[in-house]
Amino acid sequence: MKVEELSTAELATRAAGPGLDFEAGPFRILLKTRLRGMVDVFARLYAGFPLQEREGIHDFHVELIDPAPLRRRFRPQSHFLLDGQAPFEPYPLDHAFPLFEWGLNYAIATRSHSWCLLHSAVVEKDGRALLLPALPGSGKSTLCAALMQRGWRLLSDEFGILDPDSGLLQPMPRPIPLKNRSIDVMRAFAPEGVFGPRFPRTRKGDVVHLAPTSESVARQHQPARPGWVLFPRYRAGAATRITPVAPSQAFVRLSNNAFNYQLGGETAFRALAALIRRVSCHDLVYGDLEDVVARIEDLTR
Repeated sequence: MKVEELSTAELATRAAGPGLDFEAGPFRILLKTRLRGMVDVFARLYAGFPLQEREGIHDFHVELIDPAPLRRRFRPQSHFLLDGQAPFEPYPLDHAFPLFEWGLNYAIATRSHSWCLLHSAVVEKDGRALLLPALPGSGKSTLCAALMQRGWRLLSDEFGILDPDSGLLQPMPRPIPLKNRSIDVMRAFAPEGVFGPRFPRTRKGDVVHLAPTSESVARQHQPARPGWVLFPRYRAGAATRITPVAPSQAFVRLSNNAFNYQLGGETAFRALAALIRRVSCHDLVYGDLEDVVARIEDLTR
């Protein structure tokens, strides 16, 4: 059964009771909440995700709660609980969904050390994956969203999940958070996309989430072979420029931009070295989405 097959009332009842049991790539999540606003947004942005009906072990037990009844009238809040513990400060009640998304990212980054976790968006076409490693503010999410809306399969906007044994990249498609100016840019670029509500004045500015495409969700258990690494950087008005990066330099930049490289030790070193040997690496500067998508298509074709 998929999320979209239940009414929001049925979904809310399940969320408040046994919970919403779903998978995001290699991770199985149990989400419980009585926050109706959270359920409404989840229903829209996770519509195509199957709900699990079988017994099993969950990687993450997540709850979104409003625990202080006396505060609801003056300053209602949402708390993120991971296995019953609150790892960070509460958010405003109407920011429960971005809190859930960022909290789940935190859980994956701090607890999933059997993988080499790169801070990178990843998309795939024809069985080969394109990694977009970048720091916040570089236009990574916008470019990832644009490629997804032009036929690339989304593996992840946040994590390059590298299997150190097989060398393959594991998918984990989830909604892409678009921030500030990129919101209107993507609405104009892909009006057919499924966008969530605008969350104003979060800790990262205004945020709107873009749902993963149905193909990305349907193929969320199909890994991909690495093909290319592009280090993107958005500059307003800039012409698209793609320049080669030496493998040694790309290795250093990827390892410095990983979540758990130091914890992985020799295993992470060997996994990343093997990845670098398989891909071509480039710096990318762009200022126009239509042009950069066309240039990336030419590069990867």
